[in-house]
Amino acid sequence: MTQQLNEERPAPVARSPIDRFFRITERGSTLSREFRGGLTTFVAMAYIVMLNPLILGSSEDATGVALTSEQLTTATAVTAGVMTILMGMVGNAPLALAAGLGVNAVVAFTIAPSMTWAQAFGLVVLEGVLIIVLAVSGVRERIINAIPAPLKIALTVGIGLYIALIGLVSAGFVTRKPDAANTTVPVQMGEGGHLVGLPIAVFAFSLLLMIVLMARRVPGAILIAIGASTVLAIVLNAVFDVPADAWGTIAPEMPASLVATPDFSLFGQVDLFGGFASAGGIAATVFLFTLVLSGFFDAMGTITSVGSEAGLARDGKIEGMGRILAVDGVAAAAGGLAGSSPNTVFLESATGVAEGARTGLASVFSGALFCLTLLFTPLAAVVPAQAAAPALVVVGGMMMGQARHIPWNDSDFVIPAFLTIALIPFTYMITNGIGAGLIAFTVIKLARGKANEIGWLVGILSVVFALYFGVEGIEALLGG
Repeated sequence: MTQQLNEERPAPVARSPIDRFFRITERGSTLSREFRGGLTTFVAMAYIVMLNPLILGSSEDATGVALTSEQLTTATAVTAGVMTILMGMVGNAPLALAAGLGVNAVVAFTIAPSMTWAQAFGLVVLEGVLIIVLAVSGVRERIINAIPAPLKIALTVGIGLYIALIGLVSAGFVTRKPDAANTTVPVQMGEGGHLVGLPIAVFAFSLLLMIVLMARRVPGAILIAIGASTVLAIVLNAVFDVPADAWGTIAPEMPASLVATPDFSLFGQVDLFGGFASAGGIAATVFLFTLVLSGFFDAMGTITSVGSEAGLARDGKIEGMGRILAVDGVAAAAGGLAGSSPNTVFLESATGVAEGARTGLASVFSGALFCLTLLFTPLAAVVPAQAAAPALVVVGGMMMGQARHIPWNDSDFVIPAFLTIALIPFTYMITNGIGAGLIAFTVIKLARGKANEIGWLVGILSVVFALYFGVEGIEALLGG
C-alpha cells in the first residue's frame, strides 16, 4: 500500500539554480513574468537616460565648465544598469535604480555653481557613504522619525514645483525678463509674453502627448512621447531650417552614427573634500545634508510602497530592507564616482510589479537593458529640450499630489510647509526651502511654548540652517 501511494504522489518539480537563488517559485512568479516586469520597468524609466543629461548639462560649475551629453549619458546609463543589477542580486527585489529626479537638480543648479564638477561629485560620493553608514547603523530610521512628516511631504511637493519650473524654463515656455525692462515681474511666458516658434510647438505637442498617453495608462508613456516629439523636431528642423539657437543647447539633427563608443571620461573624476574649501564649510555641509535629505526619504517611501505591492512586506516590514537600503546607499555613491547625480530607487519600478515582477531577477533584466543603451549614446545628443522637458513638468505634477497629505488645518505646519514648498522654486534652490521650513517650525513651536515637541535633532538642524542663511553677515561681522 505504501509503495502504491509513493508511486501515485507526483514527483517534486526540479527547480533551476536561478529559480532557487531568486526564489521565483516561492514568491509565486515565473521566469516570463520576471522578464516582462523587468522590460516594463525599463521602458517606464528609460527616459532618465535622456533627461538626466538634459538637467546636468544645463548648468555650469564655478569655473564655467559644462558637461557634454555624451559624458552624462554614459554615466547615467552605466550606473543605472550596474546598480539595478546589484539590487537584483543582493536585495532580490524588483526595484530599479537610476539618477534621482529632484536630487539631480540639486547637484546641477545648487551645488555645481559653487564649486567644480569634481567637487560636486565628491559631495555625491560622501552622501552615498553617509547613507550606507546610516542604513547599517539603524540611524536612518531615527532621522526619518525626527523630521516632522508634513515637512517631508512639503519637501517632495517643493521639489516637484522646482523641476517643473526647470522644465518650463529649459523649453523656453517660461523666460526671464531682462532687468532693463524695469518691471517687478521677474518672469514671463515665452518671448514678450507670447509663445512663438516651432520649438515651443514641439514642447506643447510633447507635453500633451505625454498627458494623453499617461491618462490612457500606456506603458512607457514618457519615453514614447519624448521619442515621437524628437522625430517631429528633427523633421521640422530639416524642413523649415530653424535657427540652431532657437532650440537651446541641443539642435535636433541626426548624428553621423547611431552607435558610438561610450564616453567614460567623467569616471573617477572626484574631489571628495575640495568643495568645503570652494563653497565654504557651512555651505558645503548644508549642501551635503540637502543631498542626503533629498534622496533619503524618497527612497524609503518608494521601497516601502513598491515592496508592499510586490508582496515583500512581512508584519509591516519589507523583507531584506537592510540589504536594499545598503544597495541604495552604494548607488548614491556610485553616481558620484561615475560623474552623475545620486542614484536611487525609482517609483516606476511599480510598473514592473504590476506586470508580475516579484523578485530581483526582474531588476537584473532591467539593468541589462540599461547597459545596452551605452552603445547608443549619440541618440541622446539628438533630443532637444523641448521634447524632453515636458517629462519634468509631468513628474513635477505627480509629485505635487503629495500636498493633499499636509495638515493645512494645523497652524503649526501651515507656514513651515508653505515656505518649504514656495522657496524651493522661487529661489531656484532646494536648500533654502528646507532651511526656511525647519526654522519656521522651530520658531513657531518655541513661540507657543512647545519646545519639547521640536526634538533635539530638528533644533540642531535649525541652528545649522540659520548659520547658513546668515553666513555673509557673520563673515562681515567677524571681518569687521
